[in-house]
Amino acid sequence: VQLQASGGGLVQAGDSLRLSCAASGRPLSTYIMGWFRQAPGKERKFVAGITWSGARTSYADSVKGRFTISRDNAENTVYLQMNSLKPEDTAVYYCAANRIENIARSQTEYAYWGQGTLVTVSS
Repeated sequence: VQLQASGGGLVQAGDSLRLSCAASGRPLSTYIMGWFRQAPGKERKFVAGITWSGARTSYADSVKGRFTISRDNAENTVYLQMNSLKPEDTAVYYCAANRIENIARSQTEYAYWGQGTLVTVSS
């Protein structure tokens, strides 16, 4: 499966952005999906994950209540709605996928990765 992330950009603190991750090659409907981010000079970290049905989600504490992950299996796309953005949310955001049982927070659990989209939040 090939993943293409998009939707990043330069915004001000408090603004919102919606990232999209479009898949091709295989239907996403049987894949756990995750969003990760990597700030400059830091390791890649889990942001949010969603089960194949969308019934369960998981979030990093730093984004809980501000970010929402969702998916549209008919459109083969996963979204990350980001509200109340903060300068510390600045990072390259990656979507990831794998056929695993549960949402995983470790990047090693994901076999497929998008190319990343840059989100910059100014203060």
